[in-house]
Amino acid sequence: MRIVLVGPPGAGKGTQAAFLAKNLSIPHISTGDLFRANISQQTELGKLAKSFMDKGELVPDEVTIAMAKDRMEQPDAESGFLLDGFPRNVSQAEALDEMLTSEGMKLDAVLDLEVPEDEVVKRIAGRRICRNDSSHVFHVSYKTPKNEGVCDVCGGELYQRDDDSEETVRKRLEVYHTQTEPIIDYYKAQGLVVTISALGKVDEVTERAMDALKREDDDK
Repeated sequence: MRIVLVGPPGAGKGTQAAFLAKNLSIPHISTGDLFRANISQQTELGKLAKSFMDKGELVPDEVTIAMAKDRMEQPDAESGFLLDGFPRNVSQAEALDEMLTSEGMKLDAVLDLEVPEDEVVKRIAGRRICRNDSSHVFHVSYKTPKNEGVCDVCGGELYQRDDDSEETVRKRLEVYHTQTEPIIDYYKAQGLVVTISALGKVDEVTERAMDALKREDDDK
């Protein structure tokens, strides 16, 4: 299957993408991973992307699209892929359609992870990270440390990252509503959107997504 995963920040896209890709035996293609890989390998696209990032500028759509195209042409993506973070706007969605059409391929589904805005704010603004090791993550509601402000693993100080503040989260949501959400209507017009609730435990959301994708596949 060829799937695009969409949803607001805090919807759990990265987590669900990893589980779904494993269950479907297709590669998980994340925009963040693409940038990191191209920059660390110093590819021409990586150098180009870094030149914009170093100036604090957004990487142009054509660079992101070229990276995604290169990754989707790898042998492990022949039988399908799951795109996470791409396309990010309607222009990128149109470019993806053109790219797939030129290769005689098409998307099978666009999985929309739906989460109420207040829940997104609660999820992200409640995160607390260990200063000693950023992989030690806690939450004021969902994963509280034994001692407030102290990491259970190493005893380090727990803090809230600047980009996890409620004000920043709401700004990120505004960007999502303005730039990314319109691709849902774009794909709805093609009959590709499958919307599921991203509330609940991780495995419950994965099962919900797998069932929805199976129904979508069976209907075609």
